[in-house]
Amino acid sequence: MSSTHAAGATRSAWLVLGGLHLLNGTAPLRAADPIVLVSLAAPLERSFPGNTVVLDWAGLGTVELRSRDLAGTRTHTAEAEGTDLFPSMLPGAPLTAAVAAVSADGWTAGPLVPLFYVSSHGAEAHVHSQIRFLAEDAAFIRITEEPIPAADVADLSWLPEAVRLHAKRFLFLNNHQRYYRKCFSGKELEYKYTLVPPVDAWTLTVELYGELRGGALPGYLMEYRDEFQAWDYLNHLFEVTGPAEEERGYASFIPTTDGKHLLKRKWYAEDAFERRESHTYGLDVVDDGGFERYITEELGVEGVRLPSFRRVRYDVNFESARTGHVYGIFFDHCSLVDAWDVTLNQCELEYLRSRTAVEPDEADILKEMAEIAQWLESFLRERGLSSERGFYSKRTFLKDAVAECPELARPVA
Repeated sequence: MSSTHAAGATRSAWLVLGGLHLLNGTAPLRAADPIVLVSLAAPLERSFPGNTVVLDWAGLGTVELRSRDLAGTRTHTAEAEGTDLFPSMLPGAPLTAAVAAVSADGWTAGPLVPLFYVSSHGAEAHVHSQIRFLAEDAAFIRITEEPIPAADVADLSWLPEAVRLHAKRFLFLNNHQRYYRKCFSGKELEYKYTLVPPVDAWTLTVELYGELRGGALPGYLMEYRDEFQAWDYLNHLFEVTGPAEEERGYASFIPTTDGKHLLKRKWYAEDAFERRESHTYGLDVVDDGGFERYITEELGVEGVRLPSFRRVRYDVNFESARTGHVYGIFFDHCSLVDAWDVTLNQCELEYLRSRTAVEPDEADILKEMAEIAQWLESFLRERGLSSERGFYSKRTFLKDAVAECPELARPVA
């Protein structure tokens, strides 16, 4: 942020409710539009400005509803419980009454929804648009690159600019889970911790999930409605050995539920924190020589087939409330298809994506990953597990397995 904030300036936060047309553009902002402001006891974000805010209706408690039309000719105040604002996602009686009290006869406001979360610092404010709204809560992300003047949030002088900024980014904000972008495009950033078996990956994941949900890592939120995942899939992996040095890495064919395959390709000579990667979905190939033909004919590279393995993985996804960068911590168990007792157990920390409408700072990702890694390493040490940060890859694991049993490798013709 280029602006500075006066020492001792007060901070406040507001929830803004009103017509859905102000988000989906089905009607313009009008002087008669009823707006309801809810003053929150304290800002929900730790720093100003933040990026991501999740507001829980039950956590609001008793609130004051300040309703008015945009022109300010009609005003009304009332009290309500947070849980009564949107029961079953529809406006409850207190909200309906607050809007009716400031609406002209015959005026139809249309559907009422959470519009914005506004966080002010002195005479400046940042606006966060609603991107998800459910019966239990709502999620907002910041749309203001720079703070906007707002000496008095309640006077709504900032609202036309907020509506304009939301309309400018409607494709990004108004489409389900399309509000993500990828920093370090085409690359994977990942720390790996190799764990000595036996490892109870499920219990470790659940314990880590519980700690994150409980606020053990301040400044981070669970990724909204996508915080815990379970995976179980095969990998048919080929080490790419040439012909050129820059082609080295691997190509892995992963069966998908539609009977086809995902091709995961990574480029790297040595195991490393940052690796180039790509994903190609919907490949209609069969393991009857089809993988080998794809490697040589479609990719035009040389390779060695390594042992196929099954990967069982449990993911916990969370994001930085300050920056909107999303990270995952995964516990996985890999076993060879033809030798189930040959296993690899790992914990991985990976940057996944960014949920931000404003331009992200890639340097923040490296800083946050270092911060998260320190916390994760403490979590592992407390459970007697290795906390040595490394980059030991599945390719290297398979090559080590082949070194023990050379007959497992098959050159690609």
